[in-house]
Amino acid sequence: MNESNTPLLELKSIQKDFFGNQVLKDINLTLHEGEVVGLVGENGAGKSTLMRILFGANMIRETGGYGGDVLLEGKVVKFQSPFDAIEAGIGMVHQEFSLIPGFTTTENILLNREPTRKSLIADVFGDRLNTLKRGEMDEQAAKAIELMGVDIDRNMIISDMPVGHKQFTEIARELSKEQLKLLILDEPTAVLTEKEAEALLASIRGMASRGIAIIFITHRLQEILAVCDRVAVMRDGRMVSDVPAATTDVTEITKLMVGRSVESAAGTEPVRDHSSARTILSVEKLWVDMPGETVRNVNLEVKEGEILGIGGLAGQGKLGIPNGIMGLYQAGGKVTFDGQEIPLNSPRKCLDSSFAFVSEDRRGVGLLLDESLEWNIAFPAMQIQNKFLKNYLGGLVKWRDEKAIEEITNKYIGELAIRCTSSKQKARELSGGNQQKVCLAKAFALEPKLLFVSEPTRGIDVGAKALVLDALKRFNRESGVTIVMVSSELEELRQSCDRIAMVSGGKIAGILPASSSVEELGALMFSQVV
Repeated sequence: MNESNTPLLELKSIQKDFFGNQVLKDINLTLHEGEVVGLVGENGAGKSTLMRILFGANMIRETGGYGGDVLLEGKVVKFQSPFDAIEAGIGMVHQEFSLIPGFTTTENILLNREPTRKSLIADVFGDRLNTLKRGEMDEQAAKAIELMGVDIDRNMIISDMPVGHKQFTEIARELSKEQLKLLILDEPTAVLTEKEAEALLASIRGMASRGIAIIFITHRLQEILAVCDRVAVMRDGRMVSDVPAATTDVTEITKLMVGRSVESAAGTEPVRDHSSARTILSVEKLWVDMPGETVRNVNLEVKEGEILGIGGLAGQGKLGIPNGIMGLYQAGGKVTFDGQEIPLNSPRKCLDSSFAFVSEDRRGVGLLLDESLEWNIAFPAMQIQNKFLKNYLGGLVKWRDEKAIEEITNKYIGELAIRCTSSKQKARELSGGNQQKVCLAKAFALEPKLLFVSEPTRGIDVGAKALVLDALKRFNRESGVTIVMVSSELEELRQSCDRIAMVSGGKIAGILPASSSVEELGALMFSQVV
């Protein structure tokens, strides 16, 4: 690490407000070459806004700019766009993907920086008619991927990729830039398995050893302690702590983040035995054609009133099961719910059968980003169940019941502690964790008999994570809703579920009580199912 007097980056007295709402207050942060700083805080603490300022995001300029100074290598910079930041050597991997679905891994990694070969026709009609040097592109992409220590297919189309490989593609794109000095990683491990996350952490250490400074944002605090030199903690728009990672621990960081000690009701109750309950959902010989997932022969019985967890390594099938049953991807087999066979490949039939689904892809599937929270939460129930509608002319005309919509939205804003300016705020403007809570509220408003929820706490901080898991348990207990919960975090499943089904090779490797040891569940996770 370069310990010269001039830091690579200095943020001095940074302030930012959105239409009178002060979201950043006198933020100071210093970063040296080759240093890794972990930036943590609850959703809505201001982390993303601070990084948008550093990366020259258009929304900062469009909302009146910011106060204070950003210094790069001792010189004040005022980026007018992300292109200015990239040219200055700053890269950023956002929490939400910014890839072109129809392009390959290599094409996305080198987008707008492709090596080209001059052609005679280009001399006449312009550089756009130059031809691509495909071999050189492949070499550059391979080198960037190798720097991560993770193997991904350079020729795969992005739309066919599992989410973990999309994240690696984003990171490889930044690593391929020769001028890279500072890399901002916003929740890079949220969609990764433990093995993938370990590989990425090793890659971060490798980047730092080559002199690249890194700002690492994550809610997985153990990762912060494992890889970072310093930990900077934000709360309510302020920087409340900036200490060496070696001098702190998860408990102290958590208290600084939330201003309190975080305890969850999840995991404090004994595991419930539903073995005598009737089978409400039966899945037989299910196969699903979902890119990046292997689902080839799933047999599963879900008991009424239980919370059944589904775990397993990435790509082994856990995400494919709910996506296939809900009709988002082509599937075959037999699904019986509440005594009735449910036709596959028909999302509407599932919804009409009182299913609800919270997808792992909250932006692509879960939200109407440019609509209000009211519309996001109430619309599915309005469309499917005719809720929140008033009848006029004897039912000939139906119109929105604005008061009922506002009431149900405010109910869930309160119960799930959704940080927003009002129920009228657009979903796009919320932080990632709060968007996830809106997806849950939307499902709760449907009052389903069966709720599938995939990665419910992806990108959510420790305080909100406890709240969301408790909300799911409360929804299950008070409303009698059967829940099937898919998660990459084994401990989360153990805290929240009654039984856990482990998926391996596209099949159910076994089902154990949630009170089983990590070793027992891990053995199923890594087993080879014949």
